[in-house]
Amino acid sequence: MNVLKNFEAIFVVTVALACAAVYSVETAPVATAASASGMQVVVVSAKRMTQEQKLQSLLEERATTMAADSTVKASKI
Repeated sequence: MNVLKNFEAIFVVTVALACAAVYSVETAPVATAASASGMQVVVVSAKRMTQEQKLQSLLEERATTMAADSTVKASKI
């Protein structure tokens, strides 16, 4: 009987802490302007791939994946 009361108390405390944590996370101020100034920006300048280049890249990726899968399967045997 005493164990059940302890479990009930632990449950109530856990729920209270979870609610407090959710509330504090939701109401925390977001400092986007201060953190955005130090953020690094990456600019990628490249031409788009043609349809033939995309197909060739996909075929090469599939071949690489199949080769890696076959070596993994062979090492398990």
